Amino acid sequence: MKNLFLSLSLIGAATLVGCGKTETPAPEAAPAAAPVAAPAAAPAELPELKVAIDPTYEPFTFKTADGKPTGFDVDIAEALCNQIKRKCVYVEQVWDSMIPGLQAKKYDAIISSMSITEERQQVVDFTDKYYFTPSRIVVKTGTAFTDAASLKGKKIGVLKGSTQEKYAMGELKAAGVNVVPYEAQDQVYLDIKSGRLDGTVADQVEVNGGFLSKPEGAGYGFVGPVLADSKYFGTGVGVALRKGETALKDELNAAIKAIRSNGVYETVSKKYFDFDVYGN
Repeated sequence: MKNLFLSLSLIGAATLVGCGKTETPAPEAAPAAAPVAAPAAAPAELPELKVAIDPTYEPFTFKTADGKPTGFDVDIAEALCNQIKRKCVYVEQVWDSMIPGLQAKKYDAIISSMSITEERQQVVDFTDKYYFTPSRIVVKTGTAFTDAASLKGKKIGVLKGSTQEKYAMGELKAAGVNVVPYEAQDQVYLDIKSGRLDGTVADQVEVNGGFLSKPEGAGYGFVGPVLADSKYFGTGVGVALRKGETALKDELNAAIKAIRSNGVYETVSKKYFDFDVYGN
């Protein structure tokens, strides 16, 4: 009996011990952290193309009221840079030192209405043309004119180093005209208005946009024929490059053809002109 009670006691104890044990569930695994996306790579900077401009030549190259370069040349430069995947960076340069600055590697190209002439081709290379407009003589309305000798004794201002200066020195000075070179074309207009000059020889489109169409140009106009002799004025306006820059020249020539065919050139042209500025 003692053994029975002992057995029962042992069984009861075992039962109590069994009921008191609690199985602690294994902790649930924490949800896996979402993978962190790698930061997007910053877009690669486009290589620069340093472009020389003379911002005194409206509507081809000039500045907005806040000093930003603009004009037909600038828009064409942007279109070409976009085509060859470069970033245009503009360097302002006085016209007469444009080519020396290019040769000194201050910039990579001149996109500022520089005419392609035989004289310039001796020291720089040019792309194909991207426009061509003729030049004209501008004097006070009513000035009698039959030929260059009609302007004998008058003071005619021209942009130093320009094709117009070359023409004036070759044709007008020989006829007794006092030819006065200036560092910038807008200075010529200021001196015409103040009475220090009698007129100018300038690109027909530029002088119309930069002077004749403005209040200060009232009372002045064109005389004589359109001036387009290639001996003086070349064969059109191109991008000037250092000698031997063949790869860049080929790229830009291809870009000029591309914007001429894809409609970009026409869009830019219509922004400034109501005629075909590309010329024949």
